Amino acid sequence: MVDIQLNERMFMKALVYTGTNDVTYRDEPTPEPLAGEAKILIESVGICGSDMHAYHGKDARRVPPLILGHEAAGVVVSGKLSGRQVVLNPLICCENCVDCRSGRSNLCANRKLIGMNYPGAFAEYVTIQEKNLIFIPEGMKSVHAALTEPVGTSLHAVDMAKRLLQIPVSEGRVLVIGGGSIGLLAALILRSYGCTEILLCETNPLRRESVLSTGCCEVFDPEHEPKTFENYFELVIDAVGTETTRHMAIRAVRPGGVFMHIGLQNSKGDCDFRKITLAEITIVGTYTYTQNDLQTSIELLHSGSLGDLSWIEERLLSNGAEAFSDLNSGRSASSKIILHPQV
Repeated sequence: MVDIQLNERMFMKALVYTGTNDVTYRDEPTPEPLAGEAKILIESVGICGSDMHAYHGKDARRVPPLILGHEAAGVVVSGKLSGRQVVLNPLICCENCVDCRSGRSNLCANRKLIGMNYPGAFAEYVTIQEKNLIFIPEGMKSVHAALTEPVGTSLHAVDMAKRLLQIPVSEGRVLVIGGGSIGLLAALILRSYGCTEILLCETNPLRRESVLSTGCCEVFDPEHEPKTFENYFELVIDAVGTETTRHMAIRAVRPGGVFMHIGLQNSKGDCDFRKITLAEITIVGTYTYTQNDLQTSIELLHSGSLGDLSWIEERLLSNGAEAFSDLNSGRSASSKIILHPQV
């Protein structure tokens, strides 16, 4: 429980997506909770690949001006939960459809998302339904807790792959394409599950060094592909999602293997359906997480099973425009930049 002293203000500081390759730190109206909602003082919020997709002007679902951000941790400052440190489940689902009732709320056709359909967490405050809050374990840093959402995405994918593989995941050879937070976290989760042969592909040399420093996997530049590569991996995880990475995944997966597709950079392009058919490749799309995935994720993070998380880079929200620019140009070595609204 955290004791927060607040000065009520009509306006707050927020980082607003205002147009292609443009985010602006400015005053925005301070949100107030509706019935069933909580007001959250944001302590830490991560920049997601989908935020970058919007920044590039390539996400029609995110229309400027919009406060982005959905990987958030903070303190409740309203209602019965006031003072509790929490992580946000940014997916707001109907709870009544067949998918919600069957435990697959991430597939809810009526789902909404903060930072897309509602103002997000690149701000001093955000409001969200109380049922979408997950309590942070005592003593856990908010900067680590803010990783819960991307861990949930990676965990959901890895656990689905575990169920589909014909061998224990700990005995499999794995290729992860992409060294952003989703790819790196997938590798860290696989390592925690006992998988020892993990190879990660990343184009950015700074990020390759950052990923390598975790010790969870080997890393390579796609320009210098390993000799043992084609038809070699029982599991391939594409955490990028382009035609190029899909071609790589199909070449790399061995007969009877699993190709797990997470990345959403673009949807166009062809693939080798002949190999998919003749080699009985299982291809699965995976989207976000459930509430249970997020609860498991914060416990994994808090337990230390995913390492010391020293690869995170922290910056102030007021410097958010520079952070977006650095990510855009490949100047950041980190797989995740966490922004802090509070000085």
